[in-house]
Amino acid sequence: MTETTKKTYRKDQAAIDKLDRMQFAVTQNDATERPFSGKYWDHKEEGLYVDIVSGEPLFTSLDKFDSHCGWPSFTKPVQTGHIVEKRDVSHGMIRTEVRSTHGDSHLGHVFDDGPAPTGLRYCINSASLRFIPKDKLEEEGYGDYWHLFATP
Repeated sequence: MTETTKKTYRKDQAAIDKLDRMQFAVTQNDATERPFSGKYWDHKEEGLYVDIVSGEPLFTSLDKFDSHCGWPSFTKPVQTGHIVEKRDVSHGMIRTEVRSTHGDSHLGHVFDDGPAPTGLRYCINSASLRFIPKDKLEEEGYGDYWHLFATP
């Protein structure tokens, strides 16, 4: 068993206590940051995006694309088991909310207007994410994800 598969993800009160105002509003109160205001909307470094509350792996830079919407957008999660989709009828719209499975953090929404191969656009608030650069994956306990970035 590897370090990553031994890892336990859960809603971590110590992590919640360290959140800034926007991170708390987004992850705990289902808020949305303004477009083009989050730190990852135009981020291009290779690595893994994890839930800022639980640490569970959510998305990789390999599946990130510029959707011109002002939020980080991804075509798919790194592991479907770390994402929960829920019907959201707030603000007079019908959407699909995306939450982290173990941290129960509000992440954003998923739409069916993304590029191939999935046709999906996971539109995610930067405030809900922590980025792990690919050269820090092992050090941060995410070594099992290094293979995703290895060049053939």
